[in-house]
Amino acid sequence: MQHTICQTISATGIGLHTGRTVHICLKPADVGCGVVFQRTDLPRAAPIPALYSHTIDTKLSTVLGEKNNSENRIATIEHLMAALYGCGIDNILVLIDGPEIPIFDGSSSHFVSLLEDAGRQQQNAYRKVIKILKPVCVKQGDFFAKLLPNPTFGLSLSMTIDFAARAIGQQTYHINLTPDTFKTELSFNRTFALLEEIDTLRQMGLARGGSFENAIIVDDNRILNSHGLREPNEFVRHKMLDAIGDLYLAGNFLQARFYGHCSGHTLNNRLLQKLFSCTTAWKNDI
Repeated sequence: MQHTICQTISATGIGLHTGRTVHICLKPADVGCGVVFQRTDLPRAAPIPALYSHTIDTKLSTVLGEKNNSENRIATIEHLMAALYGCGIDNILVLIDGPEIPIFDGSSSHFVSLLEDAGRQQQNAYRKVIKILKPVCVKQGDFFAKLLPNPTFGLSLSMTIDFAARAIGQQTYHINLTPDTFKTELSFNRTFALLEEIDTLRQMGLARGGSFENAIIVDDNRILNSHGLREPNEFVRHKMLDAIGDLYLAGNFLQARFYGHCSGHTLNNRLLQKLFSCTTAWKNDI
């Protein structure tokens, strides 16, 4: 069945790239609404459905926007979207008074806590599931992202990464996604950055809200955060968390197997574009 949250819940945090303090409010939504974002600080801003077709940027985060209003945009949605998928929330309204979702600790754990505090409410309608019927793949050099049919119900994911930084290196992770596995294996894994890239990002006006409190900072073979890693393979787990958030922009839950090799927001978005351009590759199922 479809689910929303039982009650409205709010939180305040800073944006990773803007450094701005923003207030976010999660509200229950009706059957079939899906996930919808609404800027409350822009009087004429239209609601933005959380769909791949409303993605306007994928360079360093996934950014949704209104096509006819360049000011109406919401960045860094992926950690919240991953939490919504992981917690099984179909319908919700996300109100925010700024251009970027709060980063909190750089993972999805704070969003999971908010959703648990709000409670999960079953609704009187069956959930629509996008069932993958045949393989779909996109590539960029040696990097790729693909969706394959899954003989069992739900979403399974496999991710590999390969970084020159020795503290990261090559990592692989696989999971069969459920609310329990999302919470206990993925939700708490943080975003990360290479020390050598931080000055460049800030010169570009990005990463203004970044700190040791919300990101892992890597200097070749060293983790600079005083408390180290939460898991030895926290990096690949976080990339998988990002992929779940990006894949939820399909608009429904997936019955699929996802494979990614060094895939990021751009490849994940291209994968959904290719999937929905091929009508024989998927169907709506219940």
